[in-house]
Amino acid sequence: MTGVAELSGTDQVVVVVGAGLAGAQCALKLRQGGWRGRIVLVGEEPRAPYDRPPLSKDVLLGKADATTLDIDYDELGVELLLGRRATGLAPGVLHTDAGELPYDALVIATGAVPRALPGADRAHLLHTLDDALALRALLRPGRRLVLVGAGWIGAEVATAARQAGCEVTVVEAGPAPLPGALPVEVGSAMAAWYAEAGIGLRCGVGVEAVEPGAVRLADGSHLAADEVVVGIGARPATGWLAGSGVELDATGAVVVDGRLRTNLPGVLAVGDCVSYPSARAGGRLAVQHWDHALQSGEAAAAAVLGADAPAYDPVPYFWSEQFGRMVQYAGRHAEGDRLVWRGSPQDASWAVLWLRDGVPSALLTVDRPRDLTQGRKLIERGTALDPARAADPEVPLKAAVR
Repeated sequence: MTGVAELSGTDQVVVVVGAGLAGAQCALKLRQGGWRGRIVLVGEEPRAPYDRPPLSKDVLLGKADATTLDIDYDELGVELLLGRRATGLAPGVLHTDAGELPYDALVIATGAVPRALPGADRAHLLHTLDDALALRALLRPGRRLVLVGAGWIGAEVATAARQAGCEVTVVEAGPAPLPGALPVEVGSAMAAWYAEAGIGLRCGVGVEAVEPGAVRLADGSHLAADEVVVGIGARPATGWLAGSGVELDATGAVVVDGRLRTNLPGVLAVGDCVSYPSARAGGRLAVQHWDHALQSGEAAAAAVLGADAPAYDPVPYFWSEQFGRMVQYAGRHAEGDRLVWRGSPQDASWAVLWLRDGVPSALLTVDRPRDLTQGRKLIERGTALDPARAADPEVPLKAAVR
């Protein structure tokens, strides 16, 4: 990976392409860290940078109409170029649909975009504030809503739609909710939440087509649907980098080193579009969550400023509010890690801990904030636990240390 030369002086320009949380945080920390040159923040949407997690929560529930980040760009001297799409990259020049932007350092922060269901032109995706406002207007009592995908977003949208009085059915091709993210036995423990909320859940069957007024499943059955929402994951928004020389992995994520630098001189990348090396996880990670966007934006700013910082390798963290529960996850488990239950899924609150050679690699909590706080610190420190004590929900995790 190529380092970013120490840049100083008011004639130097940092261009941040992507005006989501990661890009906005990078611009903010650059100026707060003492960057004296120009900072240009380029965003494809016409709106000022805003927070995305509330889109499937407060915005859909009608509790908020906007989630704009509280940053005064004028006061910071950050130039906002909104409604401007990146189209390509050459050495020292960002190409956009409104002309070229020269740079001395460039930070790629274009995030990820939802995966669409092939042939489902009638289906809705939830990615932007406009998407959320448009979907909210459709959530009315008695409306029949089919959600494709029982992932984090699917569960949150289902929660909001049910609270709005919709008849909701969730279809998941995997054997249980959150396939790929959680083991089947953990995801299955969450299936009861759907029934408790009066939501239909069909697992183990895919969607073959979205038809007028219905969804046709792969088993030949049909589900009546006034509206269809697809939530089957996201892919890095990096198609515009084709031919630029920036190294991408097989998923399209930008490959960076421990300082978030790409293989091109002066070019870094942050947020949902990045694959970074993690000594903690023993491999590369691609994380598409709010906490990573926040932390990687700040870390990239430090790298541009030449700060002497350790390699970027935080404990990944994520939360989801669904079915009246707060679900939190920290770390990253892997196949072969020992699964330890703290309590039962039938309890009001419970947790699952993953141990690797006795050391916690990840933790999932349901309404157990103390477990999350303590477990996250134990993962960070690499502290070994006594499995028997860790399995006792009455024993604080910090008291289960060997």
